[in-house]
Amino acid sequence: MTGKLFVVATPIGNLKDISQRAISILEDVDIIAAEDTRTSGKLLKHYEINSKVTSYHEHNESGKAEVLCRYLMDGKDIALISDAGTPCISDPGYTLINLARSNEIPIYTIPGPSSVMAALSVSGLPTEQFFYTGFLPRKKGRKTRLEFLAELPSSIVIFESPYRIIKTLADIENYMGNRVISVCRELTKIYEEVRMGWLSEIKEYFTETKPKGEFVIIVAKKDYKI
Repeated sequence: MTGKLFVVATPIGNLKDISQRAISILEDVDIIAAEDTRTSGKLLKHYEINSKVTSYHEHNESGKAEVLCRYLMDGKDIALISDAGTPCISDPGYTLINLARSNEIPIYTIPGPSSVMAALSVSGLPTEQFFYTGFLPRKKGRKTRLEFLAELPSSIVIFESPYRIIKTLADIENYMGNRVISVCRELTKIYEEVRMGWLSEIKEYFTETKPKGEFVIIVAKKDYKI
């Protein structure tokens, strides 16, 4: 009998945003594979979860996936978690899940928080169709990606850090024009903020107000008006 791999969504900010099923799984598994053991340690300590924790991040993903897969083949149950939200959505996880699938190991999703869904739900922009692109390439491929996104007939979801938000807003305006956007930051946290309006206005706001926290940018499709 092989073990089971659980892909567990964890809070994107507020620690109360976790399901009872997720807590139960994290308590019961033999190993928790965490993107950052220090960050996840705060959540696990809060819920008094004492399962063994090991690191699984972008820098050790390839080799560590093979190690974890051997544990699964030996009958160990493993929970995969990221720093926040749902694993594999701009976070590590694909390599392990693909390898587990190849070895016919049972994989179960424990759904929950996702910054993509959270941002879309409060954006005020159309959500019947959306394209998720995550973080834009920093240099190589950035222009090509933005030109591709500019032609999509749907809302577009982009992740960004506070250090590059101004540049990214400027690039979006340059390649897509002055569109309607919604910028969400610190979702579910004390200083949660959502601003919807014309890109030029929001860019000016964050130029004058020091940007803090992780950002989700929703860009409306071409010709959308408010």
